[in-house]
Amino acid sequence: MAQVTLINPFEIPKGQEQEALAHWEKARDFLAGQPGYISTRLHRALDPDARFHLVNVAIWESEAAFRAATAKMRQELGPPPQGVKGGPALYEVIRD
Repeated sequence: MAQVTLINPFEIPKGQEQEALAHWEKARDFLAGQPGYISTRLHRALDPDARFHLVNVAIWESEAAFRAATAKMRQELGPPPQGVKGGPALYEVIRD
């Protein structure tokens, strides 16, 4: 099975970046210990008015590994801070 890339842009209400970052770090630490996890990097928009203030890009061994890990994470960590909205989607490489 081919690796998959998670791209998850986050809308974060003004003044909630630190709370969102703390939750992301907990999620990252949890997911890093799950089967199939390869890596993740969090990006911040340079434009303070960008719709998506933070964007997470993670690599997983497979879609199944990602789905199993995130289902377990939701049970153990609960939802993100109120007002923080993600838009996660999995992608496959089709061109190099």
